[in-house]
Amino acid sequence: MNCRVCNSARLEVAIDLGQQPWCNHFLRPEQIGREPFYPLRVVYCHDCSTAQLDFTVKKEIMFGDHTYLSGVTRSLSEHFRSIAQEADQRFFRNVAGKSVLDIGSNDGTQLKHFQALGYDVLGVESSKTTARIANEATVPTLNDFFNLELARKLGRKFHIINAAGVFFHLEELHSVTEGIRESLREDGVFVVQFLYMKRIVENLAFDQIYHEHLLYYTLKTIEALLNRHGLALFDAYLAPIHGGSMIAFVAHRSRSVAPSLRLNELQAAEAADRSNDFNTYRDFACRIERMREENLSFLAQAKAASKRIYGFGAPVKGNTLLNYFKVGTQYLECLVEKNELRRGLYSPGMHIPVIMENEITQRPDIYYVLAWNFKKEILENNQHLIASGVEFFFPVNPKEA
Repeated sequence: MNCRVCNSARLEVAIDLGQQPWCNHFLRPEQIGREPFYPLRVVYCHDCSTAQLDFTVKKEIMFGDHTYLSGVTRSLSEHFRSIAQEADQRFFRNVAGKSVLDIGSNDGTQLKHFQALGYDVLGVESSKTTARIANEATVPTLNDFFNLELARKLGRKFHIINAAGVFFHLEELHSVTEGIRESLREDGVFVVQFLYMKRIVENLAFDQIYHEHLLYYTLKTIEALLNRHGLALFDAYLAPIHGGSMIAFVAHRSRSVAPSLRLNELQAAEAADRSNDFNTYRDFACRIERMREENLSFLAQAKAASKRIYGFGAPVKGNTLLNYFKVGTQYLECLVEKNELRRGLYSPGMHIPVIMENEITQRPDIYYVLAWNFKKEILENNQHLIASGVEFFFPVNPKEA
């Protein structure tokens, strides 16, 4: 393959996590053992520095229908509320007829917060189930994949275009980016929220590498993509959500909006820390190996001491960790979840049963926390368990943004 951003052929493997199932492919009992496995490798482009997967599971497989819901977690909804309020107050507070397009709008959680601020909203969501949930909640949502063709069919210009946790998913990367350029008003703002590769490396959060995440951006590499389509960053900051997400603000390049001081400082920090160097990624791969040995040692010692261990949460990213570590029911009796769409299912690859939080009849001795990105909320909600002696072990400990 060639680079997804700049089309260079100068790619080199940086991180190899082996053969893995599509991590959102939670299984019904009759599907166990029949799920396909695919290569999960991160390659580095020696021309534009973009880290990316070298294998694509087709978008129709991954995003045609899935079980992820944005609205399940309070922290995420509160984060989306703050994004809507910030974008409105900074750019369009007193504008009549203001509008927002959300790409990959999921169950409409982000758009509900824009609706509360008086926006005409439209979501585009590829998953049938989540699009239906959004429409039932009176959030207008198209069940489709956003790209240039759809943008032209819509024939509309929006004050704000939002893409939260989706811009690194894109199989049709250049068509989508061009569709954003075409759908954005001349005075409009594109708000792109993405997992920040610099922070993934710092957190040792390798589980955020999975087949849905085709690209792993830094500010340097997302700027390279945006500039190819007449768009440019003018501001950005790091938010704590998901262990460290970049919230970036983008305008038409022709507007020549001056970059903010904090954007310049973040870009300087990338350069100083060599965040875009190939050797940084190779060192990351070595640290992942050490992490695997440490985690397996902890789990083995806990089992040897007859400790009962449950997985806390059944997030998609948790399956990367479980499959790479080869942690299955020999260590974890179940994955405890509150998303009803995962009721009665099993994790792909390791085949650990998913149990609803409100159906737990016996407490574990240890919760192995796969949903570590909501650490603060998890600890706040479970003080009664901690007081009773239940240990919460976080395989990934995110640093503060």
